[in-house]
Parts: sequence; C-alpha cells; structure tokens
Amino acid sequence: MSDIAVSGNVLSTINSPEDLRRLSPDKLPELCADIRRFLIASLSDNPGHFASSMGAVEITVALHYVFNTPYDRIVWDVGHQAYGHKLLTGRREAFAGNRKLGGISGFPNPDESEYDTFSAGHASNSISAALGMAVASKLKGETPRRNVVAVVGDASISGGLAFEGLNNASITPNNLLIVLNDNDMSIDENVGALNSYLAHLTTSRLYNDIRYKLFKFFKRHHLVSDRRKGALLRFNNSIKSLLSKQQNLFEGLNIRYFGPFDGHDLPTIVRVLNDIRDMEGPRILHLRTVKGKGFAPAEANPAAWHAPGRFDPESGKKITSEKPGPQPSKYQDVFGDTLLELAENNPKIVAITAAMSSGTSVSTMQAKIPERVFDVGISEGHAVTFAGGLAKDGMRPFVAIYSSFLQRAYDHIIHDVALQRLPVTFCIDRAGLVGEDGATHHGAYDLAYLRTIPGIIVAAGRNEEALRNLMYTSQTDNFGPFAIRYPRGAGSSIDWRKPFRAMPVGKGERLTEGSAVAVVTIGTIASEAAKAVSMAREKGIDAAHYDMIFLKPVDTEMLREIAELACPIVTIEDGTVEGGLGSTVTDWLADNGYKRSVTRLGIPDRFIPQATPAQQREMCGIDSGSILKAIEEAVQTTK
Repeated sequence: MSDIAVSGNVLSTINSPEDLRRLSPDKLPELCADIRRFLIASLSDNPGHFASSMGAVEITVALHYVFNTPYDRIVWDVGHQAYGHKLLTGRREAFAGNRKLGGISGFPNPDESEYDTFSAGHASNSISAALGMAVASKLKGETPRRNVVAVVGDASISGGLAFEGLNNASITPNNLLIVLNDNDMSIDENVGALNSYLAHLTTSRLYNDIRYKLFKFFKRHHLVSDRRKGALLRFNNSIKSLLSKQQNLFEGLNIRYFGPFDGHDLPTIVRVLNDIRDMEGPRILHLRTVKGKGFAPAEANPAAWHAPGRFDPESGKKITSEKPGPQPSKYQDVFGDTLLELAENNPKIVAITAAMSSGTSVSTMQAKIPERVFDVGISEGHAVTFAGGLAKDGMRPFVAIYSSFLQRAYDHIIHDVALQRLPVTFCIDRAGLVGEDGATHHGAYDLAYLRTIPGIIVAAGRNEEALRNLMYTSQTDNFGPFAIRYPRGAGSSIDWRKPFRAMPVGKGERLTEGSAVAVVTIGTIASEAAKAVSMAREKGIDAAHYDMIFLKPVDTEMLREIAELACPIVTIEDGTVEGGLGSTVTDWLADNGYKRSVTRLGIPDRFIPQATPAQQREMCGIDSGSILKAIEEAVQTTK
C-alpha cells in the first residue's frame, strides 16, 4: 500500500474521536482531505466499498466532532459509507487488513469496536435500531442525555423497514436524529434563496428556543396539550410548505425536517448539528452529497465505483488480473444472458430486482427489454409479493435477489407465492460463501429456509450449463414457486451457451460409480467434491459421487440406491449444515428405516468472518482437502 499516513498530517494525530474534538474548526477540512487521500491509497490496493465512503467524509467528521461518541450513538445504515468512521475510531493502522481474514470487517461490527453501535450489512435497519436505542435511553433516564443518530442513505430510506421505523418514530416519544445522506435521489427540490433562508431560520438555536418556550407557555396556561402538539406541528409544517412551495414526507409524519444542505459544506453541517443536537423529538437532517467525492473518475461514474476492485490511484484506471484469452463467465452473467434469451422467446417472462440490477445482471435484459424489467429498490418483500401479483395474472416472473437479502422476504415467499402455488422463479444469487463481505452477506441459509415451504421446488446446478437448463425448465410448466441458487464469482466453463434441455424435476445424477463411500452434493460445491473423489480413488478408495440437483422434491430413487450400497455417506453443501442437504438425507434414511453412517459437511453453525472464498471453504471444511479427509475417516470408521 502507498505511504498514506505520513508523519505530520492531521489524520495521523487522530486515534479516537476525542482527538478529533480537540481540533480547531479550521483544521477539519484538512482532515477530510487526509481521509480521502488515505482511502484512495488504501482501497486502490486492497479493494472495498469506495464511492460511498468517499462521499460521506464530511458527514462522518462532523458527527464525531459534534457528538460525544461513543456515549452518543451513531448507527450506520448498510456500512458502505463507514470507512471514514473506522479511520477516526482507532482503526487507521488496522485498515490495511480491511475485509481480510483476521482483519477488520468491511462493515460496522459491535464485536470490533464500541463505536460500532449496531451491525450494518443489510440496508434500511438503522432507523429502527437507533429508535430502539433512543427509547431505551429515555426509559432508563440516562444523564447526561444520550443522543442517538441514524445515518441512512437515500436508497436505504426507500426500504420498507425504514418506512416502518419512520412511522413508529413519529408516534413514540424519542429524541432520534436521522441524517439522510442523499447522494442520488432528490427528495426535495432546491428552490433557491427562500429555501436557504427558511432552512437557516428553522435550524437556528434562537428560533427553536423561542418555539419551545412558546409551547411551554401555552401548555402551562392550558392553551395546548401534548395531544394537540401534533396538530400544531402539522399546522406549522403547512405554513412552511406554503411559503417554500414544497412539501416533504417527513413533516407529513410529524418529524421535524431540516435541509437540504450541501453535505460537503463542513462548517454548515457542524453549525446545523450543533443547533439541532439538543432538540426534543424526532428530526431529520437532509444532506446532499456526491458519491465518490474527491476522486474524479468515481464522481463521473459512481455506480461503477461502488466497489471497483484494484485501481491506479493516480489515473483511476482499473487493474484487472484477467489472463489473456477467453475466461469463464461469472454466474450472474450466465443468469443475465440466459434470462434475456428466455425472455426474447417467452413474452410472459418479466424480471424483478431489488436495487441490484447490475449486481444480478438483470441489467442485460433491462438494456434490451426495459418495459419488462422492474427494479423495485431495496424492498425485497415487495419484490416477492409484486411477483406474486404478476404471476397471478398470467406473467412468469423471474425474481433475482442475493441469498442473504431474500431472507428478508421469507414470509412473502410463503404467504404470497407458495400458498397460492404461483409460478414465480426465484434466482438466488450469491448463494453460499461470498468472501470478503463476510458474515452479513453469506448465502448460508436459503437451502434450509426454503426446504420447509410446502410446494416449492429448490434446485442448484453444479455448473453454468445446469443453471441455464434449470432456468429454462422453470418456465416450461406451471410448477409453482421454483428456486434456483448459484454462487458469486466465475464458473469453470467457457462453452456453456448450449441448446436448452428441460431437466426432470426431482431427479439427480450419478457422476461417478463406487461402493466404498457415497459422496452426495448439491450445487457448485460438486467441483471441490469431484477433486476429492478423484484423489480418493487414486488412494484406492472406490468412491461414488451423486449430484442431487434438487433438494426439494428430493430424488428418493437415488437416495434408495445410495442407501442400498450399505456404505458410509458424506454429504456436502455450500450452505448451513443445519437443515439443508445433509439433514434431508438423514431424515429420509431415518424415515425409511436405513441405518447408515452419514458425515455432513457444510457451513458450520456459526457465523463465518471475512476472508477469501478459498480460505472460507477451508475454514468450513468443504475444500477438496477437507472433503478427502472426511472420506478417508468415514471409510476407516466403518471397517
């Protein structure tokens, strides 16, 4: 990594927010510049989430400067914007290990620092969590008053949970401050000088002192009550909307609104935060920022610089490690190209994504058939129910969502799709271990949580061709809900664009015959198992390998064949070992009176930290070496 913390700069003197609060205000812009230089140098070599953190530097500095953290709480939403926060809270030296095995997490993690107040891997949870903290502090009567701040992005605030939090905040006694980091979507139109004047007036300490004293006076003389306080606030907001010729959602919810302000105007942010810090009641501060601020290539194309990988810090040119010649495609691109191919031949096919159009490669179809692609934002529950409505009236929805995010829509899958046997295809991206994003993003649970739903088909192909054929199969008949999982990253084949072949639902495939041990897999972990089976055979172990393909309905004929071998069984899955393939096999064996030795390999019953996918497979015991060892031990114990 480049020399990013040379002696003498402001950032090198900051080991905690207490050090930051000792700085004079004129030093803060220099600190912001230091943070950006540090992030550019660090992330160019050790990739992470770049543009969001670059855009939130002034907000981060201002919050820690004004509020007494960690006593005061800052709750970050998602965490993509929190790298500057980590640098200011004692992790500057550790940042070289960001997202690496044994290093710091790429997201706020309470186990890592007292300044990380809540886990932040999935979007839209900050308002609800922060509201809980604010109410807890009020109920405990903590003194001095503990301030709680939720920092939420404009995309995250569109999520259903964020709206639920806002609704509850408007009716629950609390002093929550919500900072809206708006780097894309405009919520209020800037109307010029009048808007600026009103924004300055309503955030001034004098204005709010007068306002509060008048309320106390009227209340003391029984001219107003707490019950009528909401009506007065709505009346005040109506007058304000009339003068400024604009309305906003937050004041409609009786939440005090301030802004919008320039989120890079540090003196103004500090002034406004000081003015509204000690106000009573919920309030929201709207700050407009530029994603990728301070690095021209990222400012010009913020979407591409969300997580850009390695790049040259001077030119901004991205550094690729691709070998010359054709390379295997990413599974998401296999999905995206196949989806377009199917949609071009089936006018009933529509695609739905939840703010991950490019991340899932739904963008491939979006570019060619935009009228049949729907990006619903960070609203996974709505995405599923919306798909149910489309399916109910004759369309064939393909819902592409990351495995860890689909967890948020579990009830919707059951109630709004499966219960009505609606033909929705769930394309579950990032299934299994995902690498450097760590515990919040692993797709560990989809096999287990989907297996329990009546009527759903749950499948995982072992390679790119199987993924294509499963997608094709899902729309050839009225199967009802059909879930297909596939991993993050590239596959192994270049020649996967082959004619479609319908796959018999509920039928697996024997890949290798044998009688000493039966290795049973589902999904792309079959490649690691195949290596282990090959090594075992070289050692004289006659190992069979079965690819189940379908977890539900499971291939009972194949399971009976495996059971009749009367040999030990090793099941392997890139998912939680609790409730997935291994559990399905052992349940069937028990239900059918077979007593067989079964070794279940998969993601263990604990959260797996950030590391490379290869390191994580080794940690979980599902790499080829670990599988070979399990095969040998299974055979040895049955002799």
